[in-house]
Amino acid sequence: YKIKKQHKKEQKIYQQTIQVFPQLKYPNLETCSDYEQALKYKFHLSYMLGEVLIQTFQNLHKGSMFKLAKNIKKANKEFKIFKEIFNNFAKLSPNIIKIISKNKQAFLKELPRIQNILKIHQDYQPILDNIFHNFNYFIQKFNLIEEWLLSNDFNEKYKKENHPYPSLLDPKKLNDEKEKINYKNIPAELAWEINLPLPDNYEFVFLSAGVSGHAAMVKFLEDCNCRLFSKYSHRGNNIFGAYCDQYAFLNKKGFNILTFFEYGIVDYKLKSKFIGLFNSKKRVLFLVRDPIERLKSRINHIAPNKFAIYDFNLNSNVKEIVNVKKYYSKNGINDFPDINILENLLTFNFFCYKLLIDFFRKSHIFYIDMEEIKPAKAFDTMCVLADKFGFKRPVDKINFSHIVFDDTIGYFPMRLHVEDMIIIITTLLRAKQM
Repeated sequence: YKIKKQHKKEQKIYQQTIQVFPQLKYPNLETCSDYEQALKYKFHLSYMLGEVLIQTFQNLHKGSMFKLAKNIKKANKEFKIFKEIFNNFAKLSPNIIKIISKNKQAFLKELPRIQNILKIHQDYQPILDNIFHNFNYFIQKFNLIEEWLLSNDFNEKYKKENHPYPSLLDPKKLNDEKEKINYKNIPAELAWEINLPLPDNYEFVFLSAGVSGHAAMVKFLEDCNCRLFSKYSHRGNNIFGAYCDQYAFLNKKGFNILTFFEYGIVDYKLKSKFIGLFNSKKRVLFLVRDPIERLKSRINHIAPNKFAIYDFNLNSNVKEIVNVKKYYSKNGINDFPDINILENLLTFNFFCYKLLIDFFRKSHIFYIDMEEIKPAKAFDTMCVLADKFGFKRPVDKINFSHIVFDDTIGYFPMRLHVEDMIIIITTLLRAKQM
């Protein structure tokens, strides 16, 4: 009683002190460098017996003393169980103590079934990593996940293939909106964490690298009533964000095409995961271009200009209005093309397609040269592709008979303000800037 009273007194003094001197506030335990090391003491017999005694004291009015001997035996039994678990499973996950400490009773409740899953998949580390990384969710949806991880489908699709990113849930079931848990109600953030493949709501995959004509191809496909998510560039190197965008996009109906554009993404591991969450058996349209032509185009490629002026009036300075084009340089942005950026490109993964090709090795990859979608051939090429991939044939030749990324790129749309009028100057015969 005296200890409890003294503790309350000290707590009160502490709260008053940090109100005056907030810098004296103790950091959260989780942020302490030795927090994970200290967690193991929660599973010491002395700690567990201490918990039993504290709970007994707190519930004396409920006759807890009559259950003390039983609870001590239970603590002893649990201590031995956890000791065995840590000895056996520590090699499966170095964070096993931290994981179980948050799910102690739930873990004990399903222990035999959990042990069975871990034993069956002990030689398949990626699914063990997934389980322990998402252990809270694993416990919450245990019955559903157990059924999936013990199924033949999981074994054939992931384990036999030694797939590096096995899903914690059955993607086939999730595509059915009648299921309680499906793609419509699983957040993209959670889907990424549990390695859930992108919704299987696309007809084929469109792959391309930068400066290979992908902007033109996207426009041509959209002119054939296809749906594509193509705004990769605004994400930069944020692969997780790109996954979330595609996840939301593919949850809508239409003739959907899943896209991936190689913009020199440097994080190979994240890129590998993103591609690993595609359906490797879908047909692939791969737009390619002569490597020297790509380098020439990249040097002359315009860069974003945050100072560009697109709103002007009759009194505006014309030189400022047309001073739009900027180019990439070795040191940032320049007024003129800089051949020195070649050094970065040649040491970058600018020409690296191996990851993409290896992943789709079981699929049918149809390669198309950018030369085939230039104005002289674009319409006929799109007719051939429409027949091959099942989308609507193009109708109006005019939409395919121009250079999509021409010398005027970067200038439009412009808005001329004349008194109360706004005149928009633009062109429809161009791809959206990506």
